[in-house]
Amino acid sequence: MSKTLAINAGSSSLKFQLLEMPAEKVIAKGQVERIGMDEGVFTLKYNGEKTEVLKAFPDHRAAIEEMLEQFNEKQVVSDLSEITGVGHRVVAGGEWFNKSVIVDDEVLEKINRLSAYAPLHNPANAAGIEIFRELLPDAVSVAVFDTAFHQTMPRENYLYSLPYEYYTKYGARKYGAHGTSHRYVSERTSEILGQPLEGMNLITLHLGAGASITAVKDGKSLDTSMGFTPLAGITMATRSGDVDPSLVYYIQEHEGLTNEQMLYILNNKSGLLGISTLSSDMRDLEEVEDTNEHAKLAMDMFIDRVVRYIGQYYVEMGGVDALTFTAGIGENAAEVREKIIDRLGFMGIKSDTEANKVRGEERVVSTDDSAAKVLVVPTNEELEIARDVEMLKNKQGR
Repeated sequence: MSKTLAINAGSSSLKFQLLEMPAEKVIAKGQVERIGMDEGVFTLKYNGEKTEVLKAFPDHRAAIEEMLEQFNEKQVVSDLSEITGVGHRVVAGGEWFNKSVIVDDEVLEKINRLSAYAPLHNPANAAGIEIFRELLPDAVSVAVFDTAFHQTMPRENYLYSLPYEYYTKYGARKYGAHGTSHRYVSERTSEILGQPLEGMNLITLHLGAGASITAVKDGKSLDTSMGFTPLAGITMATRSGDVDPSLVYYIQEHEGLTNEQMLYILNNKSGLLGISTLSSDMRDLEEVEDTNEHAKLAMDMFIDRVVRYIGQYYVEMGGVDALTFTAGIGENAAEVREKIIDRLGFMGIKSDTEANKVRGEERVVSTDDSAAKVLVVPTNEELEIARDVEMLKNKQGR
C-alpha cells in the first residue's frame, strides 16, 4: 500500500491529509494556520490523538518541515520514502489545464504565470509544490486544478460580453473555482441516488467562506457562479460576489481608493462581513439574527443570491434532478438550507424538516414527493486529489 499526501496551501495556511491508497484510508490529517504571523498553530490528528504545536512559522517551508518532523516523531510513517505521491490543490489552471497533471518545471512555470487569475492562491500553491519537490524528491507531484472541472462549459457560458480580443489576448473569461469539490459531490450524489451521472441534471452548492454554485449536466460542468477569479458569484463571507463594475469605479472615485485598495475591500471587507458590520461567520449571524437587523439582512441577501443562481441553472438545464449542499455552511447550517429549500417550493422541491436537522452527515433532506432530491454531502477534496495522484502514478507505472 502506498501513501499519498493531499495538500491545500493557502496564503497563510496549509491543510494536509495522508491517505493509504488505493484503500482510500485516512491515516492522518491536520493543518498549519497563521503562517507568517507572530504565532502559528500546527495541528495533527493521528491514531485517535490530537497534537498541537504553537510557534511561529515564518513561511510555508517552516510549516511543511514541521509537518514532516511530526510524521517522523509520531511514527505516522516509519520513513518519509513511504510517501510516494503528493497531490496539490491549485486554484487557477486557466485554459492550459483541463485535468490533473504530474508536475514538471514547465507545469510549475505555468502555475506561477497564472497567479494573476488567483493572486491569493496560486503563489502559495506553487510555493508548496516547489518545497515538496525538494523535500520529497522521489514522490510524484501532481497538480489538481480547481478550474479543470469547469473547462467543459460551452463558450456562451464562459465568455463575457466584452470585445473578443480581450479573450484572445488575455484569456478574459469565466474559469470558476471549487471544481474538485463540485466534481466529488456530484459523483457522490450519483452513487447515493443509484443513478448514473449521464442523464442527470444536478446543482451543487459549495457554500463556505468561499462559495460557488455549479450546474452539472451529465456529470460535466455546464455553468458556475464564480468568474475570472473567485470574487464573482454569490455573497460570500468577505467577498462581494457580483457587483456592477460602474459602481466599483464610482466608489473608487469618491473614496479616493487605488485599484489595490478597492480589490482588497471587495475580497476582504464585503460579503456577510460588510453587510452585517459584525462578522463573516454565518454561525455568529445566526445567533443574533432575531435582534440584529444587519445580521438578518446579510443572511437574507446570502439566501437570495443562492436562490437566484438555482433558478438560473434550473432554467438553463431544463429542470433539475437533485441539489446537493456541501462545505461549511452547506453541510452544517440547517436553518440556512431550510430557508433556501423553502424558496424553491414553486419548483415542487420540498424539505423534510426532521431529516434536515443534520450537521456534516450524508443524508437526503427532501421529502419523498419532492420534485427533486435535496442532499447534504460533506465534501472531500483531499480524497479526490489522492485519487488523481493514484491514477497518474498508475499511468506512469509507479
